[in-house]
Amino acid sequence: MASKPPAEASASTTDTATEHRAAHIVVVTVEQGQRLDNFLLARLKGLPRSRVYRMVRRGEVRVNGGRPRPSQRLREGDAVRIPPHRAAAEEVRPAAPAQLLTTLGERTLYEDEDVLVLDKPSGLAVHGGSGVSLGVVEALRQAKPNVRYELAHRLDRDTSGCLLLAKRRAALLRLHAQFRNGEMRKRYTLIVARRWPPSLGTVTEPLERYRLANGERRVRVSGRGEAARTDFAVCRTVADATWLVARPRSGRTHQIRVHAAASGHSILGDDKYALPDAPAAPRLMLHASAIECEVGGSRRRFVAPLPPAFAAWWGAREDDSTTPAD
Repeated sequence: MASKPPAEASASTTDTATEHRAAHIVVVTVEQGQRLDNFLLARLKGLPRSRVYRMVRRGEVRVNGGRPRPSQRLREGDAVRIPPHRAAAEEVRPAAPAQLLTTLGERTLYEDEDVLVLDKPSGLAVHGGSGVSLGVVEALRQAKPNVRYELAHRLDRDTSGCLLLAKRRAALLRLHAQFRNGEMRKRYTLIVARRWPPSLGTVTEPLERYRLANGERRVRVSGRGEAARTDFAVCRTVADATWLVARPRSGRTHQIRVHAAASGHSILGDDKYALPDAPAAPRLMLHASAIECEVGGSRRRFVAPLPPAFAAWWGAREDDSTTPAD
């Protein structure tokens, strides 16, 4: 049985002009299954993400009286202590450009009352924050204020392709359960530097997240990291590059990018993990080409068309080639 949360000292629950918020306990209900960090970010709007994570690291946040990890999944009935803090004014998001809303509509691969599947363009963040004022989620919420869109998973800003969003909390929990149970299948198309050895079919290096001095998030191979596995298959090679398909079997941050770079074959156009001699590319050559999951009561597979930049870059190096099958 979970221990009871510690009693909180009495304090005024009304905010002062300085936006001081007293410590309080929130009992988890419909948020069951959500990660603790996402739970906190939703309730501490206006606070920098770095401050929220620091609260957890320092033990200011408690779950059932214990010190949790940011990635801990919450259960119904869990008591989460929100520490006292001085909240900054919530950032006002700019209005989503009409062209962006049109683009997202045109890139809809599937939609029902519970989920939305988009072919996200490269260069568009999935959500605002850390210098990004507007992302896919904010734009969709502006277009349909009565729908509370939530990300079922994430794609890096410069990665294009299949992005799955939930429109209802119950649907989000079902999708998260599929990820946890290994029932979600994802396929990526990528072009990497150098010739990838066909014998290198699986990379299982553990991955650790860290931050640079400027606060930028990065990932590295480390024995202290979390278990990760990516399966790779060679489609085609030229003198200085390889066209691959990758299937991540775990969902770590920057997993495919770091596993590729750690193997000596960084993804072209990668501004974080590129090798010094990697050929230039017009964008990050990583595309979430397909995702398979259960929606609407049946198993479905969604495919995002290959971006023209892939075929154009490859064709310039292999003029007589045909575009590899996606």
